[in-house]
Amino acid sequence: MELVDRYLHAIEFWLPNQQKHDIAAELSEEIHAQVEEQAAVLGRPLKREEMEALLKRFGAPLTVAQRYLPQESLIGPTLFPIYRFVVKIIALWLLGPWLLVGIVLTLYGPSHEAGGSIWAAVAHLWGSLWSMAFLSYGVVTLVFAVLERVLPKPLLEDWSPRKLPPVRDRSRVSRLTSGFELGITLFGAVWWAENMNSPILWWNALHVRIALSPAWGYFFWGFLALAALAAALSAAKLIQPAWTLRSATARLLVDGAGSVLFCWLLRAHVVAGVMIAGVPAERAAEIASAVNFWMARMFPFGAIVGVVTVCVNGIRIYRLRSGSRSDGFRHLTEE
Repeated sequence: MELVDRYLHAIEFWLPNQQKHDIAAELSEEIHAQVEEQAAVLGRPLKREEMEALLKRFGAPLTVAQRYLPQESLIGPTLFPIYRFVVKIIALWLLGPWLLVGIVLTLYGPSHEAGGSIWAAVAHLWGSLWSMAFLSYGVVTLVFAVLERVLPKPLLEDWSPRKLPPVRDRSRVSRLTSGFELGITLFGAVWWAENMNSPILWWNALHVRIALSPAWGYFFWGFLALAALAAALSAAKLIQPAWTLRSATARLLVDGAGSVLFCWLLRAHVVAGVMIAGVPAERAAEIASAVNFWMARMFPFGAIVGVVTVCVNGIRIYRLRSGSRSDGFRHLTEE
């Protein structure tokens, strides 16, 4: 039943999240009923070519999916699932990151720190967002409306179940990847413990001495503890090479804590002083202040990276939960 599984998975891709599992289960029952009926007539299980012909009679995955989607007039039911998919991509990978960057720069950017009005900055951000959204969605809608009227209708009818992509198990993790992560994490933890454990750092090649603030101890032990937890998670994936809700949640917590700690480090003015051979004390103090200043300037970008990291982990957890709910109907297609 591999072809049936791939066929249903391809249909699921275009269906709304709230309905996809119920619809796929209904289609699975209908397909299995026809398979059993035809096998009873022939007196033997269906061959691969016969299964392929049966699925082709059901129709292309996109054509089947559009029967369960709302009918639109500007963009017809055949292209509407693709249009909706493109709109989601724009919202997720274009408008979402742009809005996040705009919010962070509005709250922590140069204009805010210079005393500018935050309400004026928010109004400017809101106007820019609407302009970008209107332009992006307007162009996409126009393109699909034109395609709806110029593409030949039988375009999607020439398809084959053999060419459908195999179902990929998103929960599986390569042991090679886990082993690489474990090695890098352990190497980084050992280097961190050996070289960053003192509030006085030496750069012997340039005769530079950097004094760190008392808060450095919190960062040192915090990052070392997170490295140990990350190494434990990688080791666990070597033993069980698959994401589970528990391991994905643990990864979310570790990455989230690491992002918070790193952003705190950027704003903590952790460099207390710098001594450089041949450089006057006044100039060395200016260098220390400049390092703290530019680290603080990097805070918005650190926050953006942290939010993106947490979102990626959140999406993984969501997929795992969705996958666990669909296990029941997956078993039907494997019988």
